[in-house]
Amino acid sequence: MFEKKISFISSKDSLAKKSLKQLKKKYKNFKPEDADIIIALGGDGTILETFHKFLQERKLIYGMNRGHVGFLMNQYSEESLISRIEQANSTRLYPLKIRTFDVSGNIKECLAFNDVSLIRKTRQIAKISIKINNIEKIKNLLCDGCLISTPAGSTAYNLSLRGPVVPVGAELLALTPISPYRPRRWRGALLPNSVKITLTALETKKRPVRAEADFFEVNDIKKIEVTLDKKNYINLLFDKGHDLEERIINEQFIY
Repeated sequence: MFEKKISFISSKDSLAKKSLKQLKKKYKNFKPEDADIIIALGGDGTILETFHKFLQERKLIYGMNRGHVGFLMNQYSEESLISRIEQANSTRLYPLKIRTFDVSGNIKECLAFNDVSLIRKTRQIAKISIKINNIEKIKNLLCDGCLISTPAGSTAYNLSLRGPVVPVGAELLALTPISPYRPRRWRGALLPNSVKITLTALETKKRPVRAEADFFEVNDIKKIEVTLDKKNYINLLFDKGHDLEERIINEQFIY
């Protein structure tokens, strides 16, 4: 007998709201605070919002695609939902922990499950230095920006930059330049997820940059420090035979 309490939530999209109404009629629905499992209806943006909203409560999260790409979602179906959840595989996802330092000396912190980027604000190319564990690896990277992504995020913006797709079980982070000009032959790096990555913007008056991470944005950045936060995590459920590991493998053979 299925004993887990389910709470359905959705994006504001009309299709997602319609599906929410139908599922609430078919299955018993609890308030999110009383539920064991959150079922999110929408796209990848919806599931990311759900991660952040319920991160501290350690609830199981199961997404069904009512959006566009839906890479982190399961296929939508109203039928056999309880059976699908009972057989689902759980994947633990850890977020990036980001500290931003702006040019005025203000410090902010945030978490990101997909990626964080340091990217130019104006027509001027950005100039960025890169340190790994406080050791300088690139003194001057002339580029539009630089991206750090988790395995789960490596198939998003990182993939569009021709960055490496990282298996979800790999203890790695992808560091990928955005439109690099000099050095042109540098295409990024795969790094152990135990390292601290520091990106420092140079000549910030002439070349202002901003930081973007999931739903978080800070302007006029001087420096960001990025590590993997292993104290926080979410457990994401995928239908049997369609887990995140398999999707990441398949993504590399789409042409």
